Amino acid sequence: MKLFRYHMLIAVAVMSAPLLSAANAQDKNVNIEPSVNNAQSVNVIDFGAVGDGTTDNTEAFQKALDSLGPAGGVVNVPQGQYKFTGSVNIPQGATLRGPWNSVTAHNGCRDKGLPKPTDDGATFLVTGNAGTEDADAFITLHTNSVLQGVVLYWPEQKENDVPTPYPWAVKMRGKNPAIVDVELLNPYNAIDASNNERALIRNVHGQPLRRGIFVDRIYDIGRIENVHFNPWWSMKPKLLSWQQQHGEAFIFKRTDWHYVLNTFCFGYGVGYEFGGSDDGVCNGNFLGIGADSCHTSVLVEQSAPFGVLITNGEFVAMKGDNPTQVVVSKTNQGSIRFSNCAFWGPCEQIARLSGNGTVGFSDCEFVQWDRNNKGNAAIQIDGGSVMIRGCNFQENKKQISISERTKRAIITDNFVKGAPRIDSKCENVRIEGNLGD
Repeated sequence: MKLFRYHMLIAVAVMSAPLLSAANAQDKNVNIEPSVNNAQSVNVIDFGAVGDGTTDNTEAFQKALDSLGPAGGVVNVPQGQYKFTGSVNIPQGATLRGPWNSVTAHNGCRDKGLPKPTDDGATFLVTGNAGTEDADAFITLHTNSVLQGVVLYWPEQKENDVPTPYPWAVKMRGKNPAIVDVELLNPYNAIDASNNERALIRNVHGQPLRRGIFVDRIYDIGRIENVHFNPWWSMKPKLLSWQQQHGEAFIFKRTDWHYVLNTFCFGYGVGYEFGGSDDGVCNGNFLGIGADSCHTSVLVEQSAPFGVLITNGEFVAMKGDNPTQVVVSKTNQGSIRFSNCAFWGPCEQIARLSGNGTVGFSDCEFVQWDRNNKGNAAIQIDGGSVMIRGCNFQENKKQISISERTKRAIITDNFVKGAPRIDSKCENVRIEGNLGD
C-alpha cells in the first residue's frame, strides 16, 4: 500500500505540473504556445512581398528570411505569382514554404485546358541573370535549410527555340539541406547538389533543359527520391531536339554512398552520367531508375571500385545517331552492375563496353537493338571484365561480340531468340549454358 500511495503522489505531481506552469505564465503574461528551439513562423507578405506577377520580390523575401535569426524558422508564402530579378539566400535552419503539400505538375503550357503555373499555388517567376550561366544560383540553401511547396518558372524562356542559359535554380550547401515537394518547371540548370553532406532531394518534378541534378564532392550520404523530369513545359521540336542533344538529367561525380530511388527522365542526350572529378569518383545505390527517349541512357566515364549498383532500372535509347542504352568509356576503372533491368526502344546497341573496370548484367531483359540491321551485336565488349548471366535476349539477332582487348568475360545461362550468336576473340572467356528457343 505504501508503494501504491508513492506512485499515486508522483502521478498527481506530474499531471499538475503543466497546469501550475500555465497558471504562473498567465499571471506573468508569458506566451506558453508550443515552439521548437524558439523558431519563428512569419508570412512573407508582412515584409512587403506582392504576388502580382510584376513586383520584384527579391528584397522582401530576403528580409523575411533574415528576420528569423539564428534559431531558424519558417517563412510562409501564400498563393500568388512572385517575380524575382535577383537571388535569394535561405539561411541556416530556415524553411521557405509554399502552399503545396505534394509536388505538382503544370503541363498547361504544353496541353491546353490544363493548369498553368500562374493559375494556382505559389509560383516564383525567375527573370534574373538571363544569358549568364555562372552567376549566383537563384536560391542557395545552407545547413538544415529547406525549400518546400513552391513552383519555380522562367517565364522568359522560349518554348520552341534554343534555350537561354541561366545559372542554377537551386544550390545546396552545408549539412542536411533539403528540397521537398518542388516543381522546377523549365530551368536551364536545375539543382547543384555538390559540396554538402546528407542533402535530401525528394518529390521534385519539372523539365530542366540543360542539366537536372549535379552531384560532386559529397563525403557523407546523399539522398535523391522521387525525382521525375518530363517534358511538361514544352515538346516543341526545336527545343526538344536541342535538349535531346545537349541535356543531361542526372550527373554524378565524386560521391560516397549516394542513395537514389524512383527517378526518371525523358528526352535527354544523357539520362544518367557517372564520372569523376579532381576529388574522386562515384559509388552508390540506384533503385528503380529510368530514362526514356534518350540518346544514351547510362554513360559511365568513371566509377569507384566499390561499384555503381543499378537495380530494377528501365532504359530506352532511341534519339540521334547511334543511340545506345549503356556506354562505358575507356576511362572507366571501377565497377558497375545492372540487376533485373530492362532495355528497349529502337536503339543501335544495348551496350558498348570499354575500359579496365568490371561491368555486370544479371537477370536483365534486352528487347530491341540493331535498328538499322547493320549486324550490330546487342552488347559489344571492347575492354575490361564483363559478366552477363541469366539474361533474356528477345530479338533474333547477334547477341554479344567480344574483342581481343577484353580482359576476361563470363557469358552463361542466358536465353536467346533463335540460336546463340556470340563471337569472341578474347582468350580468357567462358561461354556456356546459353539456350536458344
